[in-house]
Amino acid sequence: MSLWKLRFSMLGTLAVVIGLSTLFFAVVLQWIGAFDIVAMLFLVVFFNLVQWLLAPYIIDAIYRVRKVSSSESPGLYGIVESLSRKIGINMPRVMIANIPMPNAFAYGSPIAGTRIAVTTGLLKELEDEEVEAVVGHELGHLKHRDVQIMMFASVLPAIFYYIGYSLMLSSWYGGGRKKEGEGATAAAIGMASMVMYWILTLFVLGLSRLREYYADQMSATVVEDGPRKLSEALAKIVYSTGRMKRMRRGVSGFDSFKTLFISDPNRAETDALAMAQAREFGADRELVREVLERKVTLFDTIMELFSTHPNIVKRIRALQQLA
Repeated sequence: MSLWKLRFSMLGTLAVVIGLSTLFFAVVLQWIGAFDIVAMLFLVVFFNLVQWLLAPYIIDAIYRVRKVSSSESPGLYGIVESLSRKIGINMPRVMIANIPMPNAFAYGSPIAGTRIAVTTGLLKELEDEEVEAVVGHELGHLKHRDVQIMMFASVLPAIFYYIGYSLMLSSWYGGGRKKEGEGATAAAIGMASMVMYWILTLFVLGLSRLREYYADQMSATVVEDGPRKLSEALAKIVYSTGRMKRMRRGVSGFDSFKTLFISDPNRAETDALAMAQAREFGADRELVREVLERKVTLFDTIMELFSTHPNIVKRIRALQQLA
């Protein structure tokens, strides 16, 4: 997918999310008193804003993240410093998450600053050049302000969820306090709001997948031989995570912020099964070849619609095209 086509797709998806939201809000405001809706919008936006501001501290606690200095981890620190300079962004804080699964994520807020974290599993499983490609991907998220964009996009489905949930509860338990017909109207609008929530959620997931491709392109551009390095890194991450099924279940809250990760841990187990015939990590290209030879089935395509990350086969094929 070309860079301009990718940007157009992302802008188009965001425009659809905003457009559908605005249209449905107009319909809802015609049927219900504006004050209640406006108050609910304010509360939902306020809650999500506070969550965004405090999220880095929550993430640090959940994933046991700690800051490292150049003396503690000179290799990782040097990679982040060098690539930040190449990309043209202020160097984020370098963090390590005490998680056995290989993964990485970029996050931050105005009060916490920007941060990039890699897991202990990533440093153990991947070679230095592959870590570099993963860091390039995560710095791409910071460069493109993906944390802010996805936070904004995710607020809109949340608003419809709370509108629908509140109206349906009101219609069920309002009883005699409501005039005849008002309960049915509230229930109908509530159900329609829930449907809109699911539709917008699918668009937000699509936007998330597009931004993963966008970050992949950043890594492929700024890292020397980036497409090969990132392809091997992604194949290793998926394969290794799939083999750690038991460990993954033991990590509390690991799925809570999975949209931040470079690879969706929920899809790793399924993807790894198709890579089981590949040789061990000593033959990285063999592992990538195993992925590229897979066929993307109808089931894969449907499952991708509900994922924050692209299908691993399509993702690595896109990287091969950049190479």
